Amino acid sequence: MTSPRELTELINSFLAQIPYPAHPAELYSPIRYTLETGGKRLRPILMLSVIDALGGDVSQGLSQAAAIEIFHNFTLVHDDVMDNAQVRRGRPTVFHKWGRDTAILSGDTMLTLAYEYMTSCPDNILRPLLELFNRTAIEVYEGQQLDMEFENRDDVSVDEYIHMIRLKTSVLLACACELGAIVAGASEQTRKAFYSYGTSMGLAFQLRDDYLDTYGDPLIFGKQIGGDIINDKKTWLYITALNEDVSGELKRIIASKPDAQNKIEAVRSFYDSLNLPERICSLIEQYTEQAVKSLNSIEIKPGWKEYFTSLATDLNKRSL
Repeated sequence: MTSPRELTELINSFLAQIPYPAHPAELYSPIRYTLETGGKRLRPILMLSVIDALGGDVSQGLSQAAAIEIFHNFTLVHDDVMDNAQVRRGRPTVFHKWGRDTAILSGDTMLTLAYEYMTSCPDNILRPLLELFNRTAIEVYEGQQLDMEFENRDDVSVDEYIHMIRLKTSVLLACACELGAIVAGASEQTRKAFYSYGTSMGLAFQLRDDYLDTYGDPLIFGKQIGGDIINDKKTWLYITALNEDVSGELKRIIASKPDAQNKIEAVRSFYDSLNLPERICSLIEQYTEQAVKSLNSIEIKPGWKEYFTSLATDLNKRSL
């Protein structure tokens, strides 16, 4: 069993050795800058873990694991442009450091690089890899569009929100899992089981982010708590509270335009009155349990089922 640390070292080494052209430096420097920042490397580690768990050769999937990580970071570079974001992972964003136009072009180049590495595979698995990757990419774009549209709506339902985060967040985790199964030569049933695992884990992962943005410890979480509240972002907490706001209290709080800290405290207090912290944690647990159940139909090497179970559980009880 290859340890998560070893897998992280493999993917970091692969990414660090990407042979970028020297010119134009302004195009390639932001890509190197973005990929060297690190992050959890969750998606490539998931993919490589699935390959190992199914008895495959991890080295045969490194190119595709790099592709999924490059694609993920491409979406972040473009998200920062759309959000006018100044900081990402504790450093200035590409958008802030190099400007809008370079961020767009470097992001476009990252997308192309992702496809270059994704297609570096044996011919017999090229078609299923590309079909899955293309479908996933389009779904991620759909999720981002829905997220933007929700900003101007006050009638977003919880079901719509779950659908949006499935597209924006979950499908890429699910894709990483199924890509690993494809590279390992697994059956259709095993591929779909791992896809289901990634989907459910991704939903729990995003809901945990929603919870932490409002109820996390700022010293541990690494950023200001309450950003979603300040920006009236449509999260599960906000949507559920708005839908259950019989007295109109939440709408009055927002309409009064309090300063940031008072707004956070008032909205959080309203969330507490509806027992939303406990309810969202219960929902996170439900999706985590669904992820774990997806593994029951899969035969994998000893130790790996416990690893995937603990990964889902630990991710969705995290403090940052």
